[in-house]
Amino acid sequence: MATSKVNIQPLADRVVVKANEAETKTKSGIIIPDSAKEKPQKGQVVAVGGGKKDEPMTVKTGDTVLYGKYSGTEINIDGEDYLIMRESDILAIV
Repeated sequence: MATSKVNIQPLADRVVVKANEAETKTKSGIIIPDSAKEKPQKGQVVAVGGGKKDEPMTVKTGDTVLYGKYSGTEINIDGEDYLIMRESDILAIV
């Protein structure tokens, strides 16, 4: 997945994440209807804040991360959907 260029600068310990697309098929080939798709929990960091005093940021732009199912606030920038969340909502870098 190519890194997107967004015109937003998150503040403090916040990051902007572009969520991966939801799965459309199961591993066995069954097509999943839109009403049953799970919210993705994996995405790519596209913008990073400057961190807090005495707490530098761990993630960087381009990292692929895992986050909680209900983490972040959905935002729309130039027709694209993103999530903005605190770095502490990110569970892991993969």
